[in-house]
Amino acid sequence: MATRLGQMIDQGAGREPADLVLKNGRFFDLVSGELVEGDIAICGDRIVGTCASYKGVKEIDISGRIAVPGFIDTHLHIESSLVTPQEFDRCVLPRGITTAICDPHEIANVLGLEGVTYFLDSVAHTIMDIRVQLPSCVPATHLETSGAQLTIDDLLPLAHHPKVIGLAEFMNFPGVLARDPHCMAKLEAFQEGHIDGHAPLLSGYGLNGYLAAKIRTEHEATSAEEALEKLRKGMYVLVREGSVSKDLAALLPILTERNSPFLALCTDDRNPLDIADQGHLDHMIRTAIAAGVEPLTIYRAASISGARAFGLSDRGLIAPGWRADLVVLDTLEDCHAQMVFSAGRLVDDALFAARQPVAPVGRHSVRARPVAAADFHIRSNNGHTRRTIGIVPGKIITRDLEFDLPVGENGLEISLADDVLKVAVVERHGKNGNIATGFVHGFGLTAGAIASTVSHDSHNICIVGCSDEDMALAANRLGEIEGGFVVVRDGQILAELALPVAGLISLDRYETVRDKLKALRAAALQLGSTLEEPFLQLAFIALPVIPHLKITDMGLVDVDRFEFVQ
Repeated sequence: MATRLGQMIDQGAGREPADLVLKNGRFFDLVSGELVEGDIAICGDRIVGTCASYKGVKEIDISGRIAVPGFIDTHLHIESSLVTPQEFDRCVLPRGITTAICDPHEIANVLGLEGVTYFLDSVAHTIMDIRVQLPSCVPATHLETSGAQLTIDDLLPLAHHPKVIGLAEFMNFPGVLARDPHCMAKLEAFQEGHIDGHAPLLSGYGLNGYLAAKIRTEHEATSAEEALEKLRKGMYVLVREGSVSKDLAALLPILTERNSPFLALCTDDRNPLDIADQGHLDHMIRTAIAAGVEPLTIYRAASISGARAFGLSDRGLIAPGWRADLVVLDTLEDCHAQMVFSAGRLVDDALFAARQPVAPVGRHSVRARPVAAADFHIRSNNGHTRRTIGIVPGKIITRDLEFDLPVGENGLEISLADDVLKVAVVERHGKNGNIATGFVHGFGLTAGAIASTVSHDSHNICIVGCSDEDMALAANRLGEIEGGFVVVRDGQILAELALPVAGLISLDRYETVRDKLKALRAAALQLGSTLEEPFLQLAFIALPVIPHLKITDMGLVDVDRFEFVQ
């Protein structure tokens, strides 16, 4: 009896019928850039024949259509998609995303190893191939209160797990350059593996020193100039287009055929509402081609280049011996998946229904103390001028602004005329009860408050509002629903989405999450929000590794100096 390998050889050689044949179509050759006619023969999870006519045990006619390699999202946090890994699988795989490289550092910052283990258990039962990078920065910095801590001793037992690629985005670039002992221990341990980067705006000698640690990939370039320097210095640039961070337009100048072997695509992250309305990586491909990018360039970046960047040498081309991850399209320009094959399996409802469920973790993780309006009063004994976080729509970088603010009986007040509101971060892990308050410009609210436990990376409660009373109600409501998003006005809850898994992930189907996000967005608009995605914009206000001014539960942070504002 022939072995499976023997069957693959015999089927590829045409000596016996292939398990599956896609007939009468064309495939996009990412080597030559040509559309090649011929059947595609598949045995098990592997392509075994192209550029010829094959007979199959099962045959599917794809006449008039084009097959391309499955797409690879090279950097995302599935938690930020607000659904479980299995629901993420069901949400994006039908759009052609057959591989995703995730960093579960969101859930790790809440639950530690329990959260990482939950992800490893979950991705063992998804149809798409989800690979995991081990969180490198838990906590992300010393400037915030996290729910957990992961040392190199915690990570090493997982380093050789079959789903683990390497060490995830190393956000603490000041720690790398300062040779912080904790950073050095993690970097030393992964010198022979993959280390993902995270160094926004770092350049010159600092970037050289950072890359000397053998960091190879990065998704934080927000301008063509920044991306080109990183390309010249040997990095793979992961072009990002998420629900908040939208860098594709700025990076279009580097999307060339010459650069394409060193470019990949990522979302970092998109929520179910944006996926339903616009798409995922398929949206990036359509948008890039419409903007004038050559199809060969963007399809390489969507598959083979991303595979090579992360050492996935079995996928990214339609050729014999390669993994049978395929997307069948009507046209390259429209990039609308008509059929998707994951490891040789046609993706359909029956395939998803056969998956083994995974029990949730991290219930009741929101342990913040109850708060009152008085907790958000801001003293005015340092004068009326305050440094203020300036939101940049579509970016997670913020500006460092100053405003002269009015003083009331409870201290410094907001200024609706200047679009300056209060922002607060409430420690929610039950460790110290910290509350920090400040001001933010750019949300556009004229009443009420919005709040979230999705607050990168330590995921404390973050609130923006016009009313101290509404801010307190929002914070307390999040404790009652085990975390999530909430919109409040005049003492009333207008909309909410519960995220009971670590305060980050819903247990609902992605369609339900999508509909609740629509209601939340509509409620935020009622309050006057001028942002396309106010909740994910809110999520990055407390991330003190992204320039320039942020706030954590410990206080206002000057990210450029990596220290608290006095």
